[in-house]
Amino acid sequence: MANVKTEKLRELTLEEIAGKVKEYKTELFNLRFQNAVGHLKNTSRIREVRKTVARLLTIASEKAATGIEQTEKEADNAE
Repeated sequence: MANVKTEKLRELTLEEIAGKVKEYKTELFNLRFQNAVGHLKNTSRIREVRKTVARLLTIASEKAATGIEQTEKEADNAE
C-alpha cells in the first residue's frame, strides 16, 4: 500500500483512520526491527510508512478540528 493517495485517506472516518495508523505503526515497528537485524532490503519503505502515518495523523486532526467548528456553528444556529 505504498504511496497512498491523500484523497482516499480523506474519505475515511476517524475510526478508520485510527485503525490505519495502528496498522502502519505495527508495520513501521517490524521494518525497524528487520533493519536492525539486517534483513531489510528496501530501507526506503521505512520513510514511506513514516510519512503515511504523519499524513493520517494530520488528516485526523483536521477532521477533528472541523468537526468541533461545525458543532459550534450548529449550537449558535440553535440559539
